[in-house]
Amino acid sequence: EPQQAMLAISNLDKVKVLGKQIRVMHSHNISVQLPKEGQPNAGLTKDYTTSSLHRFKKPGSKNYQNIYPPSATLHLSNIPASVDEADLKTAFRSVNLELQAFRFFPKDRKMALAQLGSVEDAITALIKLHNYQLSETSHLRVSFSKSAM
Repeated sequence: EPQQAMLAISNLDKVKVLGKQIRVMHSHNISVQLPKEGQPNAGLTKDYTTSSLHRFKKPGSKNYQNIYPPSATLHLSNIPASVDEADLKTAFRSVNLELQAFRFFPKDRKMALAQLGSVEDAITALIKLHNYQLSETSHLRVSFSKSAM
């Protein structure tokens, strides 16, 4: 959708991802041509339309209202009752990131805020920990937070 493209450009152009600055801009192509079955693509083209990693696949979903620019504070959700703060800190350490601060939502322990040391670390955490398996039936949802800690 055009407004999502504009949001991606304004939020992601020139941010550092895994140590390198990325550029996000409008393409001169109208659509992306996926490689034919069996053709090599060096992993450069992937369709996430039906992927469980695609957070915004339902048009009109309230997720559209919760798209924020990268910040050092992450919003964590889909946390099962069996997972505590130590478990989540262990998940971050497993990808070589240290939390600066952590707080469950007072009225809903299925969600939490996590403060990283930098925006770049938060981007890395989102990339590596979104859809991280927390239990047999729960996968962590990670997004940038509108509020700081």
